[in-house]
Amino acid sequence: MGTNSLANEQVQLPNGQQLAYYDSGAGQQQVKPVIVLLHGFCGSSAYWEEIVPALERHGRVIAPDLRGHGRSSAPDESPYAMEQFAEDLLALLEKLNIERICLFGHSLGGYISLAFAQQHAEKLASFSLVHSTAKPDSEEAKGNRDKAAQSLLDNGIRPFVEGLVPKLFAPEHRDSMQAEVKHMTEIGYEASAAGAAATALGMKARPDRTAVLEQLNVPILLVAGSEDAVIAPANTFTVDGPLVSQVLLEGSGHMSMVESPAELAEALIAFINKI
Repeated sequence: MGTNSLANEQVQLPNGQQLAYYDSGAGQQQVKPVIVLLHGFCGSSAYWEEIVPALERHGRVIAPDLRGHGRSSAPDESPYAMEQFAEDLLALLEKLNIERICLFGHSLGGYISLAFAQQHAEKLASFSLVHSTAKPDSEEAKGNRDKAAQSLLDNGIRPFVEGLVPKLFAPEHRDSMQAEVKHMTEIGYEASAAGAAATALGMKARPDRTAVLEQLNVPILLVAGSEDAVIAPANTFTVDGPLVSQVLLEGSGHMSMVESPAELAEALIAFINKI
């Protein structure tokens, strides 16, 4: 297993935030396509460490540490709205003089991707949700976000991610992939407790963006895991049509980039090569 963040670059955004990110093609703006990977809650760019080497053969890969996560700063405000994360991404792309991207969002990263698509669809060459959904939180889920935020503020990041991360894996993988579970937990330790709490409240407040997904006029990839107990496949596969590809990864939970990295990489590459 590797580091707790892949970030090899850092930039100060106009809002004053320090955003850390991985860039496989720094200084090589001519490399196309530009593939942007957004990680999930209490993760970092290192969530993609098994996927990045394969994708780098097909384009320039950029994987930021989202605000409050990894090596990026955690602004002293709450909540972190999905629209704010989306504006962070836009500011990064502007700093790097990148016009259009193939955007892949895992879980939280998918919620951010949808906010970005709503605000800046012209920046998209393609769009993908990986173990994510355009649907809003249920009332029960909203209550759980409040509990998560309070737990993070009261008890800190470590006990929270120790309880969270095993649930992200398919039940059979919690034992067979103990090293991977441990590594994902260690990545979570790097998140700011206050930043994670602000993120939880931002996820709670996000609206239904099914219409955004339906109205996108670019190739769309939807990836789900058959054993995902966090976001069921039915909640990922909410749209269909000639521009939409759906991939179900059998046996995978919410963390296919760790549980089924070869299969996920194959699906992402096949999608990119069709664009």
